Amino acid sequence: MPAKAKEPTGKKLVIVESPAKSKSIAKYLGEGFVVDASVGHIRDLPQPSELPAELKKSPVGKFAVDVDHGFEPYYVVYPDKKKRVADLKRELKDADELYLATDADREGEAISWHLLEVLKPKVPVHRMTFTEITKEGVQRGLNNLRELDMDLVDAQETRRILDRLYGYEISPVLWRKVGRGLSAGRVQSVATRLVVERERERMAFRSASYWDLSGEFVAGSGESFRARLNTLNGSRVASGRDFDDRGALRPAAAKAGAVHLDEAAATSLVASLEGAAFNVTSVESKPYTRRPAAPFTTSTLQQEASRKLRWSARVAMQVAQRLYENGYITYMRTDSVHLSDEAVTAARKQITELYGAEYVPGSPRVYKGRNDSAQEAHEAIRPAGDAFRTPAQVRSQLGADEYRLYELIWKRTVASQMADAKGSTATVRLAGTAGDGRVAEFVASGTVITFRGFLAAYEESTDSAETETGKGDDEERRLPQLVEGAPLTGRDIEAAGHETTPPPRYTEASIVAELEKREIGRPSTYAPTISTIMDRGYVTKRGGALVPSWIAFSVIRLLEEHFGQYVDYDFTARLEDDLDEIAAGRRSRQAWLQNFYFGEGDAEGLKATVEDLGEIDARAINSIPVADDITLRVGKFGPYLEEALPSDAPEGTEPKRANVPEDLAPDELTAAKARELMDAAVPGDRELGKDPVNGRTIVAKDGRFGPYVTEVIPEMTEEQLQAYLDSLPTEYYKNGNPKPKKKPAKEKPRTASLFKGMDPNTVTFEEALRLLSLPRVVGTDADGTEITAANGRFGPYLKKGGDYRSLTSEDELFTVTEEQARAIYAQPKQRGRGNAKPPLAEFGEDPTTGKPIVAKEGRFGEYITDGTTNVTIPRGTSLEELTTEKAIELLAEKRAKAPAKKPAARATTAKKAPAKKPAAKKK
Repeated sequence: MPAKAKEPTGKKLVIVESPAKSKSIAKYLGEGFVVDASVGHIRDLPQPSELPAELKKSPVGKFAVDVDHGFEPYYVVYPDKKKRVADLKRELKDADELYLATDADREGEAISWHLLEVLKPKVPVHRMTFTEITKEGVQRGLNNLRELDMDLVDAQETRRILDRLYGYEISPVLWRKVGRGLSAGRVQSVATRLVVERERERMAFRSASYWDLSGEFVAGSGESFRARLNTLNGSRVASGRDFDDRGALRPAAAKAGAVHLDEAAATSLVASLEGAAFNVTSVESKPYTRRPAAPFTTSTLQQEASRKLRWSARVAMQVAQRLYENGYITYMRTDSVHLSDEAVTAARKQITELYGAEYVPGSPRVYKGRNDSAQEAHEAIRPAGDAFRTPAQVRSQLGADEYRLYELIWKRTVASQMADAKGSTATVRLAGTAGDGRVAEFVASGTVITFRGFLAAYEESTDSAETETGKGDDEERRLPQLVEGAPLTGRDIEAAGHETTPPPRYTEASIVAELEKREIGRPSTYAPTISTIMDRGYVTKRGGALVPSWIAFSVIRLLEEHFGQYVDYDFTARLEDDLDEIAAGRRSRQAWLQNFYFGEGDAEGLKATVEDLGEIDARAINSIPVADDITLRVGKFGPYLEEALPSDAPEGTEPKRANVPEDLAPDELTAAKARELMDAAVPGDRELGKDPVNGRTIVAKDGRFGPYVTEVIPEMTEEQLQAYLDSLPTEYYKNGNPKPKKKPAKEKPRTASLFKGMDPNTVTFEEALRLLSLPRVVGTDADGTEITAANGRFGPYLKKGGDYRSLTSEDELFTVTEEQARAIYAQPKQRGRGNAKPPLAEFGEDPTTGKPIVAKEGRFGEYITDGTTNVTIPRGTSLEELTTEKAIELLAEKRAKAPAKKPAARATTAKKAPAKKPAAKKK
């Protein structure tokens, strides 16, 4: 009997990625639509250890990719997504049609394909995309349904397989030669290399000193202005840009006869110019025009959020995701600077209403991006809708962070369609003859803005003001009306000394700009890339700057010397071009992966590169010369300095070593600083004596976290091991336990940090024993609870159960009595607003809330707060290391994860069909 045909239900199942997005879309769909979310990816390549036993020894076993048969991936559904998949399958059974409405980029296309592969629908399937979650955007998506784009899927799958091959082949080399837990990645390794190379430049940098003159000059009208010395006897005076990174005058500047003033020459010239007469030698004026920046792409949004809002790239993307899912902005992962006709019309209309018709240019502005093959959404990031909502109109609906980012996007979008800023730039040159006959020419420049144009709405930020070239100083500086030959009176002419500075470290904004400039990675990868290199310990943030760790130096050196092609900037950029070719259907996925992994012709693939590595000297990879006789080594427990042994040192002599402070940046470890650390270091373990109780040797050491004393626990002898094995009860073996073949776990030695003011070179044996006696049992409280005295990171304290009380000095640890301790605990604990403890640290105002950020000690440890949002200080980050920028970033991340305010008005949505109840179990 044929199977009964399924009866139509009229239900249409729409699947998106996130629950927030599903709620927003449901408001704009008609009757019969049910919207649900996959909650991101539902499956991925598993770890090889998670593969079924029969596959572990097959070609799939190494990567979860069958490299011998067309690079076929082996996917598994995430364990935590199995219930989600089951729910989607159940909903699909009652649906007549399936709409895959994941994001409109490669990753979104791949998510739809995975859903299709797992759900195996037997109903018509439609691919629906939209760049904004508004009524108009969703309707446009419904009117432009299409098939799944398998070329986009192939490009994304190629990227995923490529990253698996790259990481799983190269990372094990790092484990063996540098340290466990490290990883290599196609984009992360290149980003780390950029940071390391910049630090190398800073380490090699040698500053140069130079002097210049500036003065106040008064015109006949009484108006005054400042000017800077430009030439001396017709030769240009050298400025910072004329010196190279070794501190020498550049050949071009020297050839041109640039005058290098030192302090003596500059002060002598000032004295000679006293009372000199000055005249205007030339006045130049030219029109000034400034055009607005293009609308935001993903990378420029991340850069501006970093500069203006002081956010990390990750926070910017989290907040942007919320704005997109709730229908406030268009899709936020895009390479495009193009605006749709609807957006241009909306912007021009709003400019007229808010600023006036004169601020609207005669024709719409059209921007062209540098990447013609942009593979993401095809419109810039802008306010959603065919009519923009102003920031004032959405303020009550958004959280503080969402509002600030929306305002930034709105301003940038509107400004991009506004008229140019207009004005004029004037340059005045004036000269005077010094008492010794030398002619000194000074220059002043200024810009007068006569029509602000787009500047009335928005001005783009830069990473640093180019004050040395005058750019940035001249903006909006008005000069008096002057004519050639006009006399001027000089006053307050003074000399100033300067030092050239090393190239600035990358910030999150500048490294995103650099990656985009080199066409490495894609905008959607920048935020996770920066997060990865920080999580791996390759890079830390100091203020807003990215500082590489010493382990990053080892990793990059190994990659440069043995995997040079794979951290080459041009090679990495070409990989992106190749992925674009696959996305466009012009290249074969299998053929490209075959070439990358196995090679082609004379070109060696990744597999052969790894197999032909030869011997790698791990010691050399992890060594960096700091001075003639001092080398920095990256060890298992962190970086340390090692002094070379003299040639006549007896065999077996241990070299002198010193730990490198964690807060010392690589460019700060100069030869002089290295010598200072070596001189202050304890020569090896300084033996203090033997503990009279257990006979163990007590030594003083200098560790990564400061000097300390500890006991040396000797290794167990064979006789002691046998005695241990013989001491095990018979029941141990009867219960099926195997006979131990190894020694028992080594006992943890007692350790204690030195008090403030103690020196590891002078600490006495008696002092060490006292330190090791801590924590000390002081006595008990009236209820019998034990009270102990101990020394912590923030000073000495008493502990009674979970109740901690501070002591006023370290000496009290040994002198406080039970009676005194009870008296301390008899006092009420200082809590509440009236008797609140002073904050542990202060970090200034939060730019979002305007409230002061402070660090406090809480029940579960230290945390930072602005009075509204609380964030626990991450494990591994000390309070001393926490910067204002990091505190602001942590609070912004916490706020970004919190539910956003919902719009006041809610549209009714189609209800889901209730899930069928399972049949009752038989007894």
